[in-house]
Amino acid sequence: MTHKGGIIVLDFGGQYAHLIASRVRRFGYFSEILPADTKASELKGVAGVILSGGPQSVYEKGSPQADRQIFNLGIPVLGLCYGHQWIAHVLGGEVKPGAVKEYGRMKIEIVKDSAIFKGIPQESVVWMSHGDTVSKLPSGEFGNFAPTARTPTCEFAGFSDEVKKIFGLQFHIEVAHTEYGMQILKNFVELSRPAPWSIKSYSQHIGDQILRIVGDRKVFMLVSGGVDSSVAFTLLNKVIGEDRVQGLLVDTGLMRKNEVSGVLAAFKKLGITNLRVRDASGEFFGRLKGIYDPEEKRKIIGAAFIDVQKSVSDEMGLKVEDGWMLGQGTIYPDTIETGGTKHADRIKTHHNRVQVIQDMIEKGLVVEPLKELYKDEVRELGEELGLPHELVWRHPFPGPGLGVRILCAEKPQTVGQLKITNLALPVSRTILPIRSVGVQGDGRTYRHALVLFHKNSCNVEDGDISFATLIPNGVPEINRVLLCTSNEKPVDFTFTPSFVTKDRADLLRQADAIVDEEMREADLYEKIWQFPVVLLPCGLGEGGQSIVLRPIESQDAMTANAVHLPKDVLERMTKRILKLKGIDAVFLDLTNKPPATIEWE
Repeated sequence: MTHKGGIIVLDFGGQYAHLIASRVRRFGYFSEILPADTKASELKGVAGVILSGGPQSVYEKGSPQADRQIFNLGIPVLGLCYGHQWIAHVLGGEVKPGAVKEYGRMKIEIVKDSAIFKGIPQESVVWMSHGDTVSKLPSGEFGNFAPTARTPTCEFAGFSDEVKKIFGLQFHIEVAHTEYGMQILKNFVELSRPAPWSIKSYSQHIGDQILRIVGDRKVFMLVSGGVDSSVAFTLLNKVIGEDRVQGLLVDTGLMRKNEVSGVLAAFKKLGITNLRVRDASGEFFGRLKGIYDPEEKRKIIGAAFIDVQKSVSDEMGLKVEDGWMLGQGTIYPDTIETGGTKHADRIKTHHNRVQVIQDMIEKGLVVEPLKELYKDEVRELGEELGLPHELVWRHPFPGPGLGVRILCAEKPQTVGQLKITNLALPVSRTILPIRSVGVQGDGRTYRHALVLFHKNSCNVEDGDISFATLIPNGVPEINRVLLCTSNEKPVDFTFTPSFVTKDRADLLRQADAIVDEEMREADLYEKIWQFPVVLLPCGLGEGGQSIVLRPIESQDAMTANAVHLPKDVLERMTKRILKLKGIDAVFLDLTNKPPATIEWE
């Protein structure tokens, strides 16, 4: 039964469904997420309903649908992206494929006053991620809809029935990149008058949830040393006691420089001693030999984690029949990008969601205390638990470690003549013979990166930033735009078939350490949310490789801005990395999320 007086987010499978709920909670009001097809009868007594985005088209057979009767509940309803289109579609309007697909920042103009635009200027920047568009507003029974906002290519970027308090917005107000998104969302929420909520009450809920799931059992926890697993491990120790928790840190050979010793030192400061270390690097490299596919690589790493965990648990006598279960530091972006909700598109398979884990979850053998939280909320919880500042605010690091930052391929992945739609591409450019994952329109893309070249190669120009948005929007084959910081003129990059090896991991580890040192030296570490360093199997000749610098800023990992590093910092990083034997070129990733994901795989 839903919480009376709360804001309900109906989830159509969008990448940002939980982000909407977390934003509402940050305003100090209760919010929860329910499946899109939840019956209107189950929503009686709630304060308002928000319809999320989603990766499908509303007019497709089998696309997710909500209960039309929600419009008869007499409460405010707000549709975002897919939700916006669904309102128009189900109430007699029309939705069609857009002539221009919009991904990233767009300028909107408010054309009519609306309750949700209170305090918003007539023009502002919003975040778009869609391929379809509303081409005709609803009519008939719901004939009082009027357009409220537009973009140069989207006539009905917003519409509303102010009397019935039904609102539709094509853009994502819940992401940080929409200039006045938080104010628009707050206007809607306050119009709905929901029940109050606080982080402390939610922390209590997590503790109660752990006790309910674990019962009188004990937990074996895989700890990476990252923020998520550290907070989850500490929370489990606090809630059920150190004598009922056993931690395991697996050295996969894919960790950062001095990672293991640093993690052990951090936990020692916390007084946590129930953490065991196992060096399994040889096993991980052995399993990854000859593996090129990113999804297969993730699954192998996830399965190896579990096999090592099982080996250690068997050695220690930690068996399910003796009351042991598995603990994980999974957070919401991990599950949503794996397609973890009913209609979500799979962006990548997280190592905490391989099949063996799914089977254990279905049997009730896994506890994931952070699975409903975003990274910023996890940090808040960590602070509340008393974890050291440097541990709580450590940059996020993927569970599979450098394994997902070492790109692999058996053969070059080329692209033919670019299909250019009303877009003049810069002359000094080339396309890398390797693809990476992206997210566009709430769905997955697996496409190429285009590299820009110009004089003063370490100086990010306004044109570079502009092309990083325009090119992925206008060229279907491209989902990333890079700036080559090591070469001023275009070069042809040679591809070398490569998989994950110890030598490649060591090389990337050195480059990653250089970046970390330079970040801290420039006092940028806490100003940059995350800084993936990626190794590519292409260089200036056979066997040559390249490094991609991917500094980003974000609050929750669901959207992200590319950080444009100061020229002097970028020059130092580039020069030092080029001195590493085997590295031929260095690139800076200029692409926001969407259309690119934070990681390259």
